Amino acid sequence: MKFSENVIEQKSFEFALNIIEAYKQMRNQKEFLLSKQLLRSGTSIGANVQEAQAAISKRDFTAKMSISSKEARETRYWLLLIKYSDLVDLKTEGLLDEIDQIIKLLTSIIKTSQARMR
Repeated sequence: MKFSENVIEQKSFEFALNIIEAYKQMRNQKEFLLSKQLLRSGTSIGANVQEAQAAISKRDFTAKMSISSKEARETRYWLLLIKYSDLVDLKTEGLLDEIDQIIKLLTSIIKTSQARMR
């Protein structure tokens, strides 16, 4: 699905769809706590990226992207817990690769935005 020409919008949207699939798999395996945390943080990344697109200032844009970055890092934490806890049978490698790419993109966007505010 082509959501946007904006790379971070596209990647965060596709990642959210993959997180929803992971959530469904975890729920089918009767894991309810970590699955909900993962769903919340993993879908919040793209929601905050969308909010940043309607920012009223450069500072607001940077703040929203920073929230996206924090949510991405939280999502990475939940994925690592899932990977190493053996609570469920879920392939996390692809999701971890995706979130690492998203974190790198967000970090670059934030640094560029901060530099432009000076």
